[in-house]
Amino acid sequence: MFDNLKLMFTHDFLVSILLPALIGGVCVTICASLLGVTLVLKKYSMIGDGLSHIGYGALSVAAVMNLAPLKVALPVVIAAAFVLLRLSSNSAVSGDSAIALFSTTALAIGILVSSKAGLTNDVSHYMFGSILAMSREDVILSIVLSIIVIAAFLLLYNRIFSVTFDESFARATGVNAGMYSLIIAVLTAVTVVLGMMMMGSLLISSLIVFPTLTAMRVCRSFRGVVLTAGTVSVVSFMIGMFIALMFNTAPGASIVVVNVFFFLVFWFIGKLRK
Repeated sequence: MFDNLKLMFTHDFLVSILLPALIGGVCVTICASLLGVTLVLKKYSMIGDGLSHIGYGALSVAAVMNLAPLKVALPVVIAAAFVLLRLSSNSAVSGDSAIALFSTTALAIGILVSSKAGLTNDVSHYMFGSILAMSREDVILSIVLSIIVIAAFLLLYNRIFSVTFDESFARATGVNAGMYSLIIAVLTAVTVVLGMMMMGSLLISSLIVFPTLTAMRVCRSFRGVVLTAGTVSVVSFMIGMFIALMFNTAPGASIVVVNVFFFLVFWFIGKLRK
């Protein structure tokens, strides 16, 4: 444990590996927590899980074809988010059924292609996450796209608020609810693809769901939930990363466990307040 602590503060590890991972991770966790509030309240929380599986399939195919993984996965997942949103509005196919249909198909394709090409180990970090293995290009892309997502959320905050709580009323007041729902889906798709490098496709949805559910235990206003969820998300990420480096545990799983801990603490505080 003490050897790991010394390694964390060596100049090469701190500058070339740890600092970029922390910067990229904080950006992604903020995006996930902001969008998570809207997705949970609109009962779209499982879309993150579905898009992550679709992203895994796209990343696997890109790796087999020697293409830039993130540049291939981003447009594919954004297109999938658009299709899922359209299918969810169709009464013939419910939202959860559409997500299950697309996610399991994409996941199966990803596993089939990577195993056939003998690249199962090479793409396994897309399944389980490998934040410390993010390249400089991945970190820069994460920062740029995260800034775009956060800026879009802040600029459209009032519209997103109205669409989140009462889509029918928003339409009645002249708000193009369909367009803003599509923007939310696209921003979620971008966040999911970025988060897969950190958490993996199996755990990325936890960044979307847990901070929001935690904040809702003690907060009653939309703004309060957004601010608290963002804070809890960043703190959980930092603590989870420290635990992972200290005890040689998987970063993604460590971050999730810390999120679970905060959820239980906030749940207990909420019970006491009642």
